[in-house]
Amino acid sequence: MTRWNHFYEKQLEDKKLREMVEQELEALRIGKKVAVLREEERLTQTQLAARAGIASSKISAIENSPQNLEIATLVRIARAAKRKLKIEFER
Repeated sequence: MTRWNHFYEKQLEDKKLREMVEQELEALRIGKKVAVLREEERLTQTQLAARAGIASSKISAIENSPQNLEIATLVRIARAAKRKLKIEFER
């Protein structure tokens, strides 16, 4: 284990910090999925935003540093790409 990994694991023993990190990672995963969806559809951020009826800056924010994502926005993005939004809860 590298010193960085050891430091990281030690920091995550703090439950509040671990929860914050996990939430951020989940938001980043969602942002990545939006970017992959857009690329699969061969759309620019501007094109996807226009189809979804939202600002292109919002697409950029979701893909790069998602904060406080709204399900309604994700539904609009999915519909703009002729897809359905699927949310799952895993163990």
